[in-house]
Amino acid sequence: MLHHDESWNQLEQLLQDTEREVLEMFQHIDRIGERNQWKVIQAFQKHKVSDYHFAGSTGYGYNDRGREILDLVYADVFGAEQALVRPHFASGTHTISTALFGVLRPGDELLYITGKPYDTLHKVIGKEGDKTGSLADWGISYSCVELLPSGQVDWNGVSRAIKPNTKVIGIQRSRGYDWRASFTIDDIKKMVEEVRKLTPDAIIFVDNCYGEFTELIEPTEVGVDLMAGSLIKNPGGGLAETGGYIAGKAEYVEAAAYRLTAPGIGSEVGAMLGMLRSMYQGLFLAPHIVSQAVRGSVLAAAVFEKLGFETKPKWHEKRTDLIQAFRFGQADHLISFVQGIQQAAAVDAHVTPEPWDMPGYEHPVIMAAGTFIQGGSLELSADAPIREPYIAYMQGGLTYAHVKYGLLLSLVKMKKHGLICD
Repeated sequence: MLHHDESWNQLEQLLQDTEREVLEMFQHIDRIGERNQWKVIQAFQKHKVSDYHFAGSTGYGYNDRGREILDLVYADVFGAEQALVRPHFASGTHTISTALFGVLRPGDELLYITGKPYDTLHKVIGKEGDKTGSLADWGISYSCVELLPSGQVDWNGVSRAIKPNTKVIGIQRSRGYDWRASFTIDDIKKMVEEVRKLTPDAIIFVDNCYGEFTELIEPTEVGVDLMAGSLIKNPGGGLAETGGYIAGKAEYVEAAAYRLTAPGIGSEVGAMLGMLRSMYQGLFLAPHIVSQAVRGSVLAAAVFEKLGFETKPKWHEKRTDLIQAFRFGQADHLISFVQGIQQAAAVDAHVTPEPWDMPGYEHPVIMAAGTFIQGGSLELSADAPIREPYIAYMQGGLTYAHVKYGLLLSLVKMKKHGLICD
């Protein structure tokens, strides 16, 4: 039985009052979740998913019908020609790396038009002669065009940056560790249209991590050639234990499959290691769970705005991913918030996160990750690089109630440390 003091009761009342103010936004999020749920069910029905598709395979995994049907279901859900859905992808970064290496060759260039990509991709891009097998080590060049101060694409800069060897145009949908708006599907559609005018034959690639099912359609439905994401984020529904997906035009997806396995083998092999049931059921649950997480982000933004903190997006703004950013301005505010999220976990709540030098990141990172799936950021989690202006990024929540509880504990912790006022 929980025993609450006056501070707890005041903050719980603040959350309940705020819920009433954002009710209309909640209803909008629920409608998106419903329609995405129907879309997923219809894809299951179209491909006659049955319980025998959940059986595992061994060895090479030849003729694994469950694996083959899962690829078809994902392709339909994302409006793509083909999809590659595998537990053999170790992370979102691995999945994105596989997609890029699949379609780029020595002498080609990768051009990101949404600024520098997420921190963990910097090592994938690499430096010439780094001997790590990075893109640069294989003679694939990279450049990026920083966003305008408004957060929009600098099309004049893009026009100047495109070269005859620019093979892939990269777009990062989510904000990553940047203080900018994530890009909506409408934004991405306009990017596709502009890129086609400047370089019609380039492959347009989208890092779709954190974005799946937050809107009614996906990037591959507005002209994107190739996209990738992680199954321990949105589409895994909190059940997939590992893995990722690549979706898009068939020739590019198959090229990525050759990179994952070997040329001539591609997507035809790969035992699914007894994971098919959780991957199917996770996809089934994903639209609802994503809507629960987005609801939690809206509540978080509304409450912290009331307390005088900057948030992005603001509570009433359109959502296109799971990420909710808070600008705290001071390290102790940020650390206290993240520790409060950890304290609300069902797993490892007794652990107190501290900043550390996490592999793949350029600054010390603090991460609240009391999750059933290690690193599963569809589950309630929060993280931040320890650098000015001390922005924390919260994402996920398998249930809205868990997000609310995490916010409450974070606020109580911050108040006890004198970091917020009544």
